[in-house]
Amino acid sequence: MSIIQFPKDMKWGTATASYQIEGATKEDGRGQTIWDTFSKTPGNVLNGDNGDVACNSYHRYEEDVQIMKELGIDVYRFSVAWSRIFPEGNGEVNQKGLDYYHRLIDELLANGIEPMCTLYHWDLPQALQDKGGWNNRETIDAFVNYAETMFKEFSGKINYWLTLNEPWCISFLSNYIGVHAPGNQDLQLATQISHHLLLAHGETVKKFRDLNIKGEIGFAPNTTWLEPFSNQQEDIDACKREVAWYVEWFMDPVFKGEYPSFMVDWFKKKGVELVIEDGDMEAINQPIDFLGINYYTGHVARYKENEGLLDWEMVEMNYDRTDIGWPIFPQGFYNVLTHITESYGKVPIYITENGSCYNDEPENGRVKDDGRINYLQQHLTALSGAIKSGVNVKGYLTWSLMDNFEWAEGYSKRFGIVHVNYRTLERTKKDSYYWFKQTIENNWFEN
Repeated sequence: MSIIQFPKDMKWGTATASYQIEGATKEDGRGQTIWDTFSKTPGNVLNGDNGDVACNSYHRYEEDVQIMKELGIDVYRFSVAWSRIFPEGNGEVNQKGLDYYHRLIDELLANGIEPMCTLYHWDLPQALQDKGGWNNRETIDAFVNYAETMFKEFSGKINYWLTLNEPWCISFLSNYIGVHAPGNQDLQLATQISHHLLLAHGETVKKFRDLNIKGEIGFAPNTTWLEPFSNQQEDIDACKREVAWYVEWFMDPVFKGEYPSFMVDWFKKKGVELVIEDGDMEAINQPIDFLGINYYTGHVARYKENEGLLDWEMVEMNYDRTDIGWPIFPQGFYNVLTHITESYGKVPIYITENGSCYNDEPENGRVKDDGRINYLQQHLTALSGAIKSGVNVKGYLTWSLMDNFEWAEGYSKRFGIVHVNYRTLERTKKDSYYWFKQTIENNWFEN
């Protein structure tokens, strides 16, 4: 057995998102979102599930904070439902929405837990989607106005802010692949939206600085890693393109003020041309205080002409898979973190999401989720190696605190370290919860 030790100042936490856990979608003035619309359109979500009730955390947040306190976390990452603050996306502020987040944040602070706030985790107000959504540059202005409201309201209470969660999913998964809200399938549209998202991020960071808000701000891209099947250049290039679609496409503009030229050229080959207005790249290229990184899975891959958008195919290596079917590839976690550090320097990094889907159910009041414990062990071991290799990791937040509405998969996939009975809403701490609690207490584990 080897001991995996972490830095003394390592912050530990868990993460959730508003539409996935809150429920109460029609209460206290909340406006409708694209996920309300999408989930209630037949065929979009497995079993016709939606987030109307979810985990009912809107009403049970005190219980959930006590679960976190017992876990011993330092940081809780949650997202705000934009439509609770501005039901129409802009216009009149909904005080009851602000009041809810004050209650939640006050409860966290009273229990010694630092709030980390994600301003946008996919639930765009439907009123803004009706006007073109993220393809309409007016949505950028509405987002900055919403962010300014939040900054002023919660200054002094929230010290860690994230503008966007997983811009690749907001743009390409939702508007090109089309499996998430709003469900478009248009590469030009999705690519333009990716630019508008980065612009919304940059303008929000500028606003944060202009207001002289105390605290730190960043964003949370999702990442993956493809390991080339061979040292053939076409295999290496194919894997580089896929990683760059997640990493360089969203990080180069923020850190370098430009899009990666090889990806711009690739998209041009596909008939896609970005519309970039004067001043856009300067606005995006704002210094950030930290980078959130979400990582779940990766593959071994090789070049295959005309396979998908980026001309690659997965090579089946018979890795173990989680219950959502994703290969368990902790080496990819190490590789993508060291790649980011090599590309952008020692930017402070919080792992804002990392976790696994296992659908274990309670037996005699206990949830034995050994698969999840193994996954966490493997990925935290890889993370420790990345830290030893010079990656500036400040904290690790596992996804997720509790089972929840898993987007297009509905309630069929469980990522939580706390089990939720969706009929009774009873919470049951899983074995992984107790393993994670011990790891936090010790700041190490045996592997």
